[in-house]
Amino acid sequence: MEARIDKIKQQLQSHGYKLTPQREATVRVLLENEEDHLSAEDVFMLVKEKAPEIGLATVYRTLELLSELHIVEKINFGDGVARYDLRTDSNQHHHHHLICVQCGAMDEIMEDWLGPLEERLDKEFNFQVIDHRLDFHGICHRCRDKNKP
Repeated sequence: MEARIDKIKQQLQSHGYKLTPQREATVRVLLENEEDHLSAEDVFMLVKEKAPEIGLATVYRTLELLSELHIVEKINFGDGVARYDLRTDSNQHHHHHLICVQCGAMDEIMEDWLGPLEERLDKEFNFQVIDHRLDFHGICHRCRDKNKP
């Protein structure tokens, strides 16, 4: 975890920002809950346990800054709630999601299935894709299994 915090610190410094204690507490919560797609309020509640003096506005500003610097990905799954996902070095692009419209469960696809499409866009339209997001909305295997007779 410390190596990732150091890398984020360097990313902030390269854009003229410091890793303040409040920002570090926010980053640590994101790292500790990487698979959870936390909302700003979720992050705030978890950060507050570590740093009781931190305010919700500080967490919001930190998340927005991290999003602007592409350290985190701000995601909206159509429910009106922004969620935050740390970007990883292992993925050139952000991972994709399977979102259940019945229970709200979210599963991730870590592979990038759109490489061939990006190559085609480059060749046919001279368009270089920098990033993309692919979310599938449907009914998850858990809900489907519950509804089977």
